[in-house]
Amino acid sequence: MAKKKSFSQNDIISAYMDYVLTHDEQPKSVYAFAKSNNMEEQKFYEFFTSFDSLEKSIFKIFFDNAHSVLEKSEDYLTFDARNKLLSFYYTFFEILTANRSYVMHALGGDKNSLKSLRTLSQLKRRFTNYIEHLNIKTIDLKQEQLSKIQNRSLKETAWLQLLVTMKFWMEDTSTGFEKTDLFIEKSVRASFDLIDTTPYKSLIDLGKFLYKEKMHMN
Repeated sequence: MAKKKSFSQNDIISAYMDYVLTHDEQPKSVYAFAKSNNMEEQKFYEFFTSFDSLEKSIFKIFFDNAHSVLEKSEDYLTFDARNKLLSFYYTFFEILTANRSYVMHALGGDKNSLKSLRTLSQLKRRFTNYIEHLNIKTIDLKQEQLSKIQNRSLKETAWLQLLVTMKFWMEDTSTGFEKTDLFIEKSVRASFDLIDTTPYKSLIDLGKFLYKEKMHMN
């Protein structure tokens, strides 16, 4: 009997991606998948509970790889929140492009959007945590409950923006996905302009001034 190969988590993911792209479907069972790759079935379960959990981890790993590349860049570490997010987008979508066939298989052919969102659930946790730690400047509401709502809204809006950008990229037919690059630049800039605290602070200061003036007049 041939000796079973030693498989790492990345080896299993690579074998799975190759299988679904070759056969256009999931393997019939973990047993069949392990046998076809000369792998102990137990090895699969050391990392994943099912093919669905494996698929979720793939998009999380795409994020981790992008983030790891950025963290090694001295320039990135000096960027403000806007340019850090731009850098993340460009790096993340380079990784998606390198794996476009799989991404299109996993997300593009599924009419069930809820299943697609479940597939991206681990990516969402990683990405929203990343957004939370970008230290994006927002209005200091000086009220804990309101600040929590504001932070949650910021993370959900950023996640929605990433989903919209992924959909745009999946439908992009331009050479080198240059339209996606342009979309990223414009959408990230617009989102930061919308949460720019300067004009809001000015309005709040004006409101306080007018209120005080009215009180003095009375």
